[in-house]
Amino acid sequence: MRIGIDLGGTKIEGVALGRDHRVIARRRVPTPRNDYEATLAAIAGVVAGLEQDAGQRGTVGVAFPAHLAGDGPRQERELDVAEQTAAP
Repeated sequence: MRIGIDLGGTKIEGVALGRDHRVIARRRVPTPRNDYEATLAAIAGVVAGLEQDAGQRGTVGVAFPAHLAGDGPRQERELDVAEQTAAP
């Protein structure tokens, strides 16, 4: 199973896809504002919920809005995640 996470400025939406690429589960929660740790926890919660709904574990991909600048990708202002490093 594959899980896709769309991390936006107002919502985090996740979808679980089966081997046939059909949607088998979907979840959506509000994006925490200006709180990196809460954002990580919300993403983890969506993933855990999708895995529970689907009855199996999956691989995860996360996408968020950004634009390319001369020195690399830059995040959109609503999100405070691109410049952060997760704690071990």
